[in-house]
Amino acid sequence: MDEVIEKKKRLSKDVKITGFISDVLTLVGGTAFAQILTILSAPVLTRLYKPEDFGIWALYISITSIISIIACMRYEYSIMLPESNEEAVNLLGLSFLAALIISGLTIPFIWYFKESIVNILNSPQIGSYLWLVPPFIFVNGLFLALNNWNSRTKLFKRLSISRICSSVSTLAAQIGMGLTVNTPSAGGLIGGSIAGQYVATFVLGCQIWRDDKKLIKKSIRWEKICEGFKRYRSFPLIDSWSALMNIISWQLPTFLLAAFFTPAVVGFYSLGFRLLQLPMSFIGSSISQVFFQRASKAKSEGTLDYLVESVFRLLVIIGMFPMLIITIIGSDIFTLIFGNDWTEAGVYAQILSLWAFIWLISSPLSTIYIVMEKQQFGFQYSFFNLITRILSLYIGGLLGNARLALILFSISGILVYSYLCLKMLFYSGIENSKVIKILYSNFCLFIPVGIILIALKIAQVNHIIIVLCSCVAIIIYYIYIMNTDMQLKQIISQFIPNRIIN
Repeated sequence: MDEVIEKKKRLSKDVKITGFISDVLTLVGGTAFAQILTILSAPVLTRLYKPEDFGIWALYISITSIISIIACMRYEYSIMLPESNEEAVNLLGLSFLAALIISGLTIPFIWYFKESIVNILNSPQIGSYLWLVPPFIFVNGLFLALNNWNSRTKLFKRLSISRICSSVSTLAAQIGMGLTVNTPSAGGLIGGSIAGQYVATFVLGCQIWRDDKKLIKKSIRWEKICEGFKRYRSFPLIDSWSALMNIISWQLPTFLLAAFFTPAVVGFYSLGFRLLQLPMSFIGSSISQVFFQRASKAKSEGTLDYLVESVFRLLVIIGMFPMLIITIIGSDIFTLIFGNDWTEAGVYAQILSLWAFIWLISSPLSTIYIVMEKQQFGFQYSFFNLITRILSLYIGGLLGNARLALILFSISGILVYSYLCLKMLFYSGIENSKVIKILYSNFCLFIPVGIILIALKIAQVNHIIIVLCSCVAIIIYYIYIMNTDMQLKQIISQFIPNRIIN
């Protein structure tokens, strides 16, 4: 009898994991198209725009990212928590109101401190684009709120569609401006980003209004918005500071590299980090989007440990192998795709790759502290992360060595994000022995390939051959794990006919 009960519990958990992966794959569909389009367009953009233009674009994105993270005063995360949709709708309205206020406050700030911002960043060109910050903050705040409402309703196809529209419009505007203007500038890259964000927000907003307008009209009330403001005040009072410190620590390389070096160095870092982040966020952001909603439910059902272990293992399987390859041959990849002028960006990608992998597996899990309502931990962690990054980048800047600055930055990121990941696993009830076993077993699969690639590098084999060998190795790896890993086979079997995978 006990065995039957245990079997039913296990089956129930497996069904939930399969449903989790189903939602992830729905998001991945739209994300895949957007990411592939971005990767394919990168060689075109690097030939239309100079490294300096990429540097100015990176500065603009860094500025708007920092303000956008608190555009809704973090009330957008509270949308996921109430049991009733009526209460959640009013939190959506509260998030919209916060976005309007925060974006409005940026207008006088930009007006009075424009010269100071330009001087601190050592980039006169950025001054021409600061007036575009407030409208970007507003629309990004709306998108964050709609995004979390969409996660609550689990209609992830809507978000997938909006991502596709955003990517197409962004790249179309950037390439179009680069081709039609005699001397392309950072304005083309910035204008494309703004266009993409507006399109994404419009598309997602229209879909939500079409499907949920009756609920929204019936439920939205000023008194309920005020109740939500008080009930979830820990988000703006505590979590907003944690998020602000976290996003500042993310954007520190852009700011400090600009302050100590040249816009071209910022451009190299921007391209290297952006393309390094793309394949990671390809899966990681989609998993994170779904994980937050499922973790909130799993906590109340007592299945959080099973969910977290499965997600952690999936992230390691997906991310470790390609990131270790980039650690060895990143410069070869960038030289082959973008030309010799962008080899330094590939070196930066090599330096940051191991940290990017740790970020991949810890970022989706980081929402656990919100689910567990331990915002104080989030604040403490973000403060420590910010301080270590400032020190590492500042030391490298004082020594006048951009590579050293990024090496120290990467090391600090590996240590801090590893601690975050282990802490989230601890909160979920996952034993360290299981974590070590998962990491070790996947690292062993890479060892033969790593030895071959290092030997090819030492022998100074042509980078075309090295990159081709790496692509073949990655393909073989994923085919192998899809055919030998039982959890992946179970997931794939839900979406692909058996005759294909057997």
